[in-house]
Amino acid sequence: MCGLVGLVGHGNVAPDIYDALTVLQHRGQDAAGIMTCSAGRFHQRKREGLVRDVFQQHHMQRLQGKIGIGHVRYPTAGSSGTAMAQPFYVNSPYGIALAHNGNLTNAEQLARELFQDDLRHLNTDSDSEVLLNIFAHEMQTLGKLSPSPDDIFQAVEAVHRRCRGGYAAVAMLVDYGVVGFRDPNGIRPLVVGKRETPEGEEYMVASESVALDVLGYQLIGDVAPGEAIFIDSAGRLHRRQCAAQHSLRPCIFEHVYFARPDSLMDGISVYKTRMRQGEALAKKILRERPDHGIDVVIPIPDTSRIAAQSMAHELGIKFREGFMKNRYIGRTFIMPGQSQRKKSVRQKLNPVPLEFEGKNVMLVDDSIVRGTTCRQIIQMARDAGAENVYFASAAPPVRYPNVYGIDMPSATELIAHGRSVDEVGELIGADWLVFQDLEDLVECSREGNEDVNGFDCSVFDGQYITGDVDQAYLDRIEALRNDEAQSKERARQQEEGAVVGLHNDAS
Repeated sequence: MCGLVGLVGHGNVAPDIYDALTVLQHRGQDAAGIMTCSAGRFHQRKREGLVRDVFQQHHMQRLQGKIGIGHVRYPTAGSSGTAMAQPFYVNSPYGIALAHNGNLTNAEQLARELFQDDLRHLNTDSDSEVLLNIFAHEMQTLGKLSPSPDDIFQAVEAVHRRCRGGYAAVAMLVDYGVVGFRDPNGIRPLVVGKRETPEGEEYMVASESVALDVLGYQLIGDVAPGEAIFIDSAGRLHRRQCAAQHSLRPCIFEHVYFARPDSLMDGISVYKTRMRQGEALAKKILRERPDHGIDVVIPIPDTSRIAAQSMAHELGIKFREGFMKNRYIGRTFIMPGQSQRKKSVRQKLNPVPLEFEGKNVMLVDDSIVRGTTCRQIIQMARDAGAENVYFASAAPPVRYPNVYGIDMPSATELIAHGRSVDEVGELIGADWLVFQDLEDLVECSREGNEDVNGFDCSVFDGQYITGDVDQAYLDRIEALRNDEAQSKERARQQEEGAVVGLHNDAS
C-alpha cells in the first residue's frame, strides 16, 4: 500500500507535495520521493525513511517547478531499499516519471513483453517500473512530437488493455503536465481536487481526500474506475473514461484499516463506515452472547478506536482508553521478520492497569492478520490484572493473501487460514473471540454509497475480482512473502550494497 500525490500549480509545488505526503504517511513508512519539473528538466529526491527524514531544507530548495508528483511507500514481497523508492523515471519519450499504488497481477508477463517485444530494460523487479514502461511504450507508439490530451488518453486505454490487477498511478510528462489513472475495477483509490488562487485554478490528485483538505483544495470527486485525468501545464483539467469495461469495486480493507478516518473514498465516509462496523459487532454479540458480562470496551489504538466507541455505545458499556501508544513505531503487520514484530508491540503499547484490574475486558481491533500482535496484547491485559479478556475484530477472519497492493503475509502465516474462530481464539489466548460477518462488513460500507457495484473482499473470501489469480499465482506469492524468503531477500540486498540508477538524486 502506498500514497500518491500529483500537483500542477502556479508556483513551486514541492512544499505542498511534502505536506500532502506527511498526511499520507500512514500509507507507507518505508520510503518517500518527490519529483518536480522546470525548464524541461526533472528534479528528484527519494530515499528510505519517513517524509520528515528524507527531505531537508536544501533538498526542497532544489525541487523547483510548477509540476510535480510524490510517493510514500512500504515494501511489497520482500522488496525494499532506496532503489525501489518512487517515483521512477524514463527519458523516452518526452521524459516521463510515475508513482504507483497497487499491484499488477500479470507483471511477470508484462516484463517479458517489455524486453522481448518493446526492447525496454527494467532496472528493478518493481511492477511500478513495469507500469511506467508500459505507459511510456504506448506513448512512444503514437509518434507525436507534442502529445495532446487525446493522445495521453489513448495511451492509458492501451495500459488498461495490457495491465491486470489493482492500480492507481500519477505520472508526469516533462513540461506537459500530470496524468492520473485508476484500474477498471477501482480497487485502489484516487481523488482529484482544485484550489482557487489569485493566479488561477490549481489541481491536485491524491490517494485520499484528506491530503486535499489540509492544503485547502476542494474535493471534485474520485477518479472513476478506468478513468484518466490530465492536468496540463497551463492548469487545465481534462478527463476521459479509458476502459472498455469498468465497474466500481474498491478494496474494502481500505475502510477497515488503511485509510484515515477523515477521508472520503468513492463518496463513502471512512469514519462513518467504522462507526457502523462497531454497531454491527455489538448487535452480533447481543445475538450470540446476551449474557456477555463485559465490564469495559478498550480499543487497540488507533484504527479500531471508532469501531470500539460505537460498539460500547450500542452495548451500553463503558468505553475506556486502556493502552497508551508510542506513535513513533510503525505498523506491525507489515514489519519484516517475526522477532522485530514481537519487539515492536511492546515498544508500541503500554497498558493502564487501572482500566484492567479485576474487570472483564473486551478488546477491539480492526482486524487479525498474523495474530502476533493481539496475542501479546491479550497477555499484556492479563498481566495488568484483567479477570477475563474477550476480543473482537471489526473485520472478518483474514484467510487469504492480498494480491492487489497490500503486502499481507503468505497464506500459511495468516492465523485464520484453515482454522475455525474457536481455534483462532485459543491461539491468541482470548476467553472468547468474535469476528465481524462479511455480509455486515459489506453493508457497513455500501450504506455510504449504494452506487458501488461491490467490493474487493478477497482477503476474507478468496474471490479475486480480476479473474486472473489461480493457485499457481498464489503459490508464487507464498514463496515470496513468507518470513524466511523475505529474510533471505533482505540479506541479498545488504550484500549487494550499492544503489544504482539514482545519480540524479540530490543528497
